[in-house]
Amino acid sequence: MTTRRPAIAIAGLGIESSTFSPARTEAPAFHPARGAEILARYATFLGQGTPLREAADWRPVLVGKALPGGVVTRQAFEALAGEIVAGLARVAEDAPLDGLWYDVHGAMTVEGLDDAEAVLLRRIRDVVGTDVLVSTTMDLHGNVSRDLVHLTDLITCYRTAPHEDHLETKERGARNLVERLASGAGRPLRAWVPVPVLLPGEMTSTRVDPARRVYGQVPEVEAEPGVLDAAVWVGYAWADEPRNRAAVVVTGDDEAAVTRGAERLATAYWDARDEFAFVAPTGTLAECVAAALASERRPFFVSDSGDNPTAGGAGDVTWTLARLLEDPALRDPGRTVIYASLPAPEAVDVALRAGVGAAVTVTAGAAVDAVHEGPVTFTGVVHSVRTGDRDAEAEVVVRVGGLHVILTRLRKPYHLERDFTALDLDPRAADVVVVKIGYLEPELYAVAADWMLALTPGGVDQDLARLGHRRIRRPMAPFDRAEAEPDLRARLVPPADEPLLGPDE
Repeated sequence: MTTRRPAIAIAGLGIESSTFSPARTEAPAFHPARGAEILARYATFLGQGTPLREAADWRPVLVGKALPGGVVTRQAFEALAGEIVAGLARVAEDAPLDGLWYDVHGAMTVEGLDDAEAVLLRRIRDVVGTDVLVSTTMDLHGNVSRDLVHLTDLITCYRTAPHEDHLETKERGARNLVERLASGAGRPLRAWVPVPVLLPGEMTSTRVDPARRVYGQVPEVEAEPGVLDAAVWVGYAWADEPRNRAAVVVTGDDEAAVTRGAERLATAYWDARDEFAFVAPTGTLAECVAAALASERRPFFVSDSGDNPTAGGAGDVTWTLARLLEDPALRDPGRTVIYASLPAPEAVDVALRAGVGAAVTVTAGAAVDAVHEGPVTFTGVVHSVRTGDRDAEAEVVVRVGGLHVILTRLRKPYHLERDFTALDLDPRAADVVVVKIGYLEPELYAVAADWMLALTPGGVDQDLARLGHRRIRRPMAPFDRAEAEPDLRARLVPPADEPLLGPDE
């Protein structure tokens, strides 16, 4: 006798969307993968011959992941969401679906929509039905509304920031789904607790306490009998929707265990709210540059945090670069200073035409976000050029004395040492490296001899009060002082085949 393998579809859209950036995100930015391309994306655990691949009949439809950026246009969302829904309808017609792995980020904002991931999942439910078991995997900087929990059956998120466990999390979500279908145990219980705290990732890194301590309790809760998974979301601080806040979900079959675990994690997060602090020393840009130049530790990294493209910044804010160019100490040919980076397609074309070694005068930046500073014009020598990069398309380095400015055709994050060495730049040998980033990603963290976080302006400004949230639920820490303890009792959320009653509180 043979047992039919469960049929599981794969779909999802992922992006962090800053509502405080004037940028807009279009469909091509998601680099949508389809069919076999999706399985290749998860080859470490769904590659040919892997146990998880063999355990189910995987039916990949569309998965799109975009670099964080501005709000997604309604047209882009409708096009991609429509393709997902139509693709799932076709797949379900060919043969019944048992499950869906819904791989999203959780911080996508779409023009005219709130809670976009729940909106898309509801449309999916309309075509695949409520009997299909859904497993949702997310970034811990995503947002978890009660609607989203209602529409999914298994839900989990990363447990580290920086996200060194992103593939481990996706594998866990896929495996939990396969095992649940194989067991025939049906839908698990989901205990959800919204926590009225909204903090940036740079204050909630799991490298340090209190986030390290809070997230250290997650596997302890998960290990309790009757619990399948436990997850804590920080939420996304640079968007202004009612769902934006921290949240906890514990999944399992024992009501007492999942309720107790969810309340434990939510209480731990809330009790730590006043302990959260920036993961690195902070200062104004001038203070950070002065500290870098005075330090004997090399290389000294400075995070240009307000326009971080991997948090949703437009990436072309020139505020920091304008001040670096004005500083003769940074242009001193006896120093090596690297600035990464600024999208400036016209300037890139000028440098490409001129070639390495040529003197050029270029005007760059502020094509998208000119709120804080206009375009900058400077003259330098083309140090290096590179074409064919997946994100940037083309990159050039223009050297102004000792200051090496990286310009790109399209936005690109600089997280890896090879991002620099491919441009004939050695970050290890530099005096100062200024990167549009928040907390340093693992490779750069290992390279840096010292590091400061500059509190610069932009669409992902670390000064949340300066941004001006209007639609988040209040009171919310740290915007408000708590006059009373919040209700951190766990809410058991009904499954998708039962009605969801009452407010999302």
